[in-house]
Amino acid sequence: MRLFLDHLVLNTHYDTDGAAALFRQLGFTLTPKGHHSLGSVNHLVLLGDSYLELLGLPAEQTPQRQELLAGPRGLDGVVFRSQNIDASAAALQTAGLAIQPVRHFSRPVILNGESHPARFSTVHLAAELFVEGRVYFCQHHTPELVWRDEWRRHANGVTHLSRLVGVTAAPDDAARRFQALGDLDVAFALEFVTPTAFGERYAELPPPGGGRTSQFTVLRLHGGDRPALARQAEQVSLPCHVEPQRLLVALPAFNTLLEFVD
Repeated sequence: MRLFLDHLVLNTHYDTDGAAALFRQLGFTLTPKGHHSLGSVNHLVLLGDSYLELLGLPAEQTPQRQELLAGPRGLDGVVFRSQNIDASAAALQTAGLAIQPVRHFSRPVILNGESHPARFSTVHLAAELFVEGRVYFCQHHTPELVWRDEWRRHANGVTHLSRLVGVTAAPDDAARRFQALGDLDVAFALEFVTPTAFGERYAELPPPGGGRTSQFTVLRLHGGDRPALARQAEQVSLPCHVEPQRLLVALPAFNTLLEFVD
């Protein structure tokens, strides 16, 4: 099965507003806050043909999605695109992979003063299969309410994402577990490195926390104005490191490193 990335998830727990503020300060355009029928809230950062979802829970309500609190804040979800969620669920079961029941949900999107329901269906792999976080497939029933031009342009010049890096003591094992899902399209790469290799590659910044034995830590982004991004990071006291070919910005509150390259 060919796998196309739909989006990545940054789990914010109860601090979706704080995460949104950081990304806005770095020059990203965010969608307005969404309120899922499942009880969660989100903002999207549209990046090419995929996006980063800042996902969390409203502090004023009893949490309905306990799975968001089960893991640490940070890059905690990898979501692949589905054209037919029932067919995706069947394919995963045929491959011998345990899944959770298909879920259908929505969130309102306000356009020109009118509310429209953005509708989605998802199927999650069983939680015990991927210690790195939640892995699932998503079908967009109303893509025109998500992929809108006014949300796809960013003041910082970033155009797309290409890679998610995880750190684990057993990178080959992690890669095999994801390979069992299918073959990734060339537009997106999953990479796993040992803690030693991670330290050598990103020695300039402290390693993200989170407490998992295997966790996603680095998101690679392309096309940004790196000097401007570095200035913005420094203005909001985010640790950063400038090199000729890349900029590293840490989001300590969310156990994440952003790697900006050409």
